[in-house]
This record gives sequence, C-alpha cells and structure tokens, in this order.
Amino acid sequence: MSFVLVGLNHKSAPLDLLERVCLADAARAKLLVEIASRPEIGEAVVVSTCQRTELFAVAERFHPAVGDLRDALAAVSGVPVADLALHVVELHGDDAARHLFRLACGLESSVVGETEILGQVRTAAEEAAEAATAGPELSALFRRAVAVGRRARATTGIARGVASVSAAAVAMAADRLGGLAGRAVVVLGAGTVGEGMAVALAGAADPGAVVVANRSRARASALARRIGGRAVDFGALANELLDADVLLTSTGATETVVTKADLEAVQHERGGRDLLVVDVAVPRDVAPNARTVEGVTLLDMDDLRTFAALGEAGRRREVAAVEALIEAGLDDHHATMSGRRAAPLITELRARAEQMRVAELDRIEARLGGLDEREREAVDALTRSMVAKLLHEPTVRLKQAAGTAKGDRLAASLRELFDLDP
Repeated sequence: MSFVLVGLNHKSAPLDLLERVCLADAARAKLLVEIASRPEIGEAVVVSTCQRTELFAVAERFHPAVGDLRDALAAVSGVPVADLALHVVELHGDDAARHLFRLACGLESSVVGETEILGQVRTAAEEAAEAATAGPELSALFRRAVAVGRRARATTGIARGVASVSAAAVAMAADRLGGLAGRAVVVLGAGTVGEGMAVALAGAADPGAVVVANRSRARASALARRIGGRAVDFGALANELLDADVLLTSTGATETVVTKADLEAVQHERGGRDLLVVDVAVPRDVAPNARTVEGVTLLDMDDLRTFAALGEAGRRREVAAVEALIEAGLDDHHATMSGRRAAPLITELRARAEQMRVAELDRIEARLGGLDEREREAVDALTRSMVAKLLHEPTVRLKQAAGTAKGDRLAASLRELFDLDP
C-alpha cells in the first residue's frame, strides 16, 4: 500500500480549467463516494480550494490507482479525462506525502506561507473521516501534515506579513489605488475568504464606508458588525456599487454572479467613474469579459499571483527552514507508522510460534502420558522459554529498525519466511 496524489493546481493548470474542477461541498462528498467505489483505492481525501483540486489516496498499485482517480474526477467535475491529462499532477509515495506537507505549510500556495490553506487541509481530512473514506493511513498522514504546518508558522517567518489570499487581495487593491483611505468598498461574500478580506480591509489605513453583501443576510450582518461596516442583501449589490470605489468578491457560487451587462448598467449610472474589481473566487464571480467595460479594472487570481510574487522575497528566505521541518515531520511519520505496523507483525509472529508449539505438544501427547501434572508443567514452561528466546532477538531488531528501510526489509522477510498476513 502506498500514497498516491492526482490533481490540478495553480502551477499545473490555467485558471479556466481550475474553475471547471473546483468542487463545492456536495460535489466533494460525491467525489469521495465515487473514489471509494473504485477497486484500486483503499482510502481517499479530497482537497479542493480556489487554487487546487487534489485527490490523495492509499492504493495497492500506482498506475491503476491513477487511472481510477482521474476517471472519478472527470465523472464528478464533467471535465473530460483528455482535458485533465494535459495538466494533471501525479505523485507517488514520499513525493505525494511531501506535497501534502508542503501544502499544509503554505509552500505550494500562490501566496507563499498563506494561512488559509492549513484550515482547508484540516477540513478536507474531517470531510473524508465523516464520509468514512479516510482510514488509519491517510488520517495519520493528514494529522502530521497539519501539525507540521502549525509548527512552521509558529517557529519560522513563513507567514510573516501578507500571508493569505484575503490579505493579498486587499493589499493589491490598495497598491492599485495608491491606498484605501477614504475609499468606499463593497465586499461580496462572507465566507472564509470574504471574511478575511473584510477583516484585512478594516485594518487598512482609514478605509471609507465598507458594505458586506452575502446571500445569507445573517452572516453578512455578523461580519459587518465585526468590522464596523454595513450589511445589505445580495440583491442590493448593483445599487451599492453606484457609490463604491472597490468591489472585493469571493463567493462560493459555481457560476458567474456579476456579468458584463451588470457592470455596464452600473457604469452607465455612475457616469463611467472608475471602479476597481478584485475577484479572487474560483470559479470566478465576475465574468472575465467585464474587463472591457469602460472604467472597470478587473483583477483576478492570475493578477493576485503576480502581485504576491513581488512581495514575498522575505518569506521565501524562510522556505529552507520550513523544508527542514517537513523532512523531519516525514521521518517522524514514517517512524510512527512503521512502529504501528511492526507491533501487529510481532504479535502475529509470536502467535504463529505459539500455535506451532502447542501443535507439537499435542502431536507427542501419547508419549507424555507417563508424566504427572508437575512434569507436564515443566515441559510446557521449557517449550515456552525456548520459543521466547528464539524470537527475542528478531523482535528486538525489528522494533529497533522500525521506521527505516531496513525495518521494512526485515518486516517483509518475516512475512515471507513465516507466511504471515501482509
């Protein structure tokens, strides 16, 4: 059994393809069920965010498992396998595990060191546990990845400064406008990223009026109170944009919520006054062709990646320290899991030896008929002692080597020599 990763991310696939494979809650649940039905897959976790949709699995054979995972993703997302094949990432064993650890530490994000991904990795594991598709192997791996991600942020400077998509979106808007002081801003969406943008905005230098629009008015109201803003219904967006300087948007919608026609109508009412739109949703909230509307500047995740790359030099100097934590975390994980695998193997070896000892005593039962109870106990104790001494050294060496390549070889040899279950 080994770890397998199949997926697409912002490094391997264009934004329009990432939009097509980005999965809402119900689709992620459906994909987990689909994966679990595949014959080569033992366990599975799906991580789907605005920057990636990646399937982690435990499988017997790599190539058949990759085929199963690609087919499952195509079936649920509706994207043909041929389209996925051009951009899909396929990793195996330690490379797949290392990618997960890098993901949890923020090294695979467009904003290096971003903090939001850690919660998304944890949530993915929880969803898989609830769906009963994450067994002991993946559950342990994800727990270790989350722990290393926390340690990286606590002991290095990888998350220093702007280290989230939300904060980067606000910083990009401020950079484009020369600051947000006195600017009227509408935040569309009160989910994790929308909340992050609103909080980052509230911390900016003297922002103007801040309006939060969301399909759930209660959630919008709670966020607006938190940042000292005002909440409106989702349907009031067009009216609020008449006086806005900036629209920051990141909803969980699976289709466009702001069309070119919508912005044309708004701009007509505004008299063409400049409007900056920062759309960091995937799939995008704002139709890409809206960037042709006069007076509208539309920025999306591609622009955010370019902006973030310019300001992350300091955090990149922390990458080596984080990578050292990752390697140590992988070593710890291997040692823990190997130790767990060694314990039942040792138990089974001793059980097999005990079975053979008892069988041999039963075989010569007739020849022991002349022994009294005390003599029988002495024979039983003697044979027990001989078996224990015979197995002592192999047991000690297997425990000492657990978590190493040598330990794996010794375990494999024991299984082969004594015909033990794999």
